[in-house]
Amino acid sequence: MSLNNSDIVVLGGGVIGLSIALRMLHAGREVVLIDPEEPGTGTSFGNAGTIAEYAVLPVGSPEIIRQLPSLLFNKNSPIAIKRSAILSLCPWLIRFLYQSLPKNAARNAQAIASLLQGSRLRWEELSSQIGGSSIIKTNGNLYLYNSNELLKSGIQDISKRKTLGLNAEILNIDELKKLEPNLNFIEGGASYFPDGAYMNDPGEMVKLILDASVKKGCQVIKLAATKIERMSEGIKIHLDDQSTLMAKHLVVAAGAYSKKFALQVGDKIPLDTERGYHVEYDMVKPLLNRPCCYAAGGFYMSPMSGRLRVVGTVELGGLSPKISQHRVNYLEKGAAIFFPKLGYPSRTWLGFRPSIPDSKPVISESSKGNDIVYAFGHGHIGLTLAPITAEIVDSIIRKTKPPVPISEFSAMRFKF
Repeated sequence: MSLNNSDIVVLGGGVIGLSIALRMLHAGREVVLIDPEEPGTGTSFGNAGTIAEYAVLPVGSPEIIRQLPSLLFNKNSPIAIKRSAILSLCPWLIRFLYQSLPKNAARNAQAIASLLQGSRLRWEELSSQIGGSSIIKTNGNLYLYNSNELLKSGIQDISKRKTLGLNAEILNIDELKKLEPNLNFIEGGASYFPDGAYMNDPGEMVKLILDASVKKGCQVIKLAATKIERMSEGIKIHLDDQSTLMAKHLVVAAGAYSKKFALQVGDKIPLDTERGYHVEYDMVKPLLNRPCCYAAGGFYMSPMSGRLRVVGTVELGGLSPKISQHRVNYLEKGAAIFFPKLGYPSRTWLGFRPSIPDSKPVISESSKGNDIVYAFGHGHIGLTLAPITAEIVDSIIRKTKPPVPISEFSAMRFKF
């Protein structure tokens, strides 16, 4: 069975896909969005909620090379690897190590910084359009260092970020306590990003984008796409109920599930999956006034509406839905460092982040042309980058000048 032909089809109902759909609808285009799950219920729902213009440093760095053996094979590390996935991850890890070399890491940081610039302003504009302004809070974000040794590392980290134009300052314990009096701190301090912002309910924000898109005429198909084909009359999308759909333009924004579609086009993208976790603690009054990242532990504590969310760590290891209880326990123990009386979490969650070895997303036309456009691989900054990604995709489809240089985000950069 063939469904009606469409102007633009977007694969993926996360914050990236929905932001693209809404922008194209505002441009007067006809849009169909395809996702087997309820749009906005995946990683776009379960993240830390940060709008992180300061997140300019790639995951891969010279420091990571030195720490990699202990990071990957210590089960209490913020970065872990499922042993069953070690062999399949080797090609990705080799690329990751190459991108962690000093020259490559510096280049990647510069590219990420250019993409992040203006993220908060773009989100403020988008949230205003869809009635979500009250969800965004603009009182900054913190990185926590709970020892003097960690604080020294934090000072070095901030110095790198400042060279890329970031506004940041180091706080001593007394200054930190004024901002976050409930934190359990004995020594150390924090980095403060005063321009940082966050959403106290990212799931609700994504739902508002979905509602606005549907109101503008977006058709949502809750089926899984199984195959895409370039044909003379357009792009043919096969769905798991055996139906098909033709599109003039196809946008692949399926997050961690995007790799197979790019491969069907002929583009081999080194995308793998980070299994991200969160635990939540219901509470009436928030313990924090802003998101706080425990840098050494690799997780955030974010005040959400009616709850505290502890979210993060990296577990490389594919798309299995089985939750690692050890990762959940890791987050619980980490939160207890700062809130010893927190108790047991109210719920746990697992989601999948699309991870590229150089930490730069793929936002470009395919190697076959702009009838297929890629918008995936955003890693930990997908929420932050959703509006600018939508602008770039719009420019690629219309063949106009993009809002920022995009050669660093091309799918063709992996031709080696």
